Amino acid sequence: MSWETLAGAVGGVLALYALLLLLLWGYARRHPETVAMKDALRLLPDLVRLLRRLLADKSLGAGVRTRVALLVVYLLSPIDLVPDFLPVIGYADDVIIVALVLRSVVARAGVDAVRRHWPGTPAGLELVLRLAGLEARR
Repeated sequence: MSWETLAGAVGGVLALYALLLLLLWGYARRHPETVAMKDALRLLPDLVRLLRRLLADKSLGAGVRTRVALLVVYLLSPIDLVPDFLPVIGYADDVIIVALVLRSVVARAGVDAVRRHWPGTPAGLELVLRLAGLEARR
């Protein structure tokens, strides 16, 4: 492989990454109501306890627990898709990945599993379910 091909491939990946960053920034600017930073910080301790309880629940499938474990590893990792120091979009990738994993957990294990392990308030649970793109089913 020549250096021109390698440079072109790296340039293409960087251009795609820049496009995704712009799209994420645009989404975060248009939808600030999705989850405010104040709400996210208030949910953080309950979310950590939820993830720990989901990991410990042996009645959940191995696939669900694997997804949650990979989420925890990603959140603890110092390497992010989008560096956290960037304004507006720095934490947006974390929020999106948490939402996708929660949606996947609910799809596989059901809302009742999340509800059963949720340590916080009902309003916090509604916010987490809304973050995952789900309606809070009563």
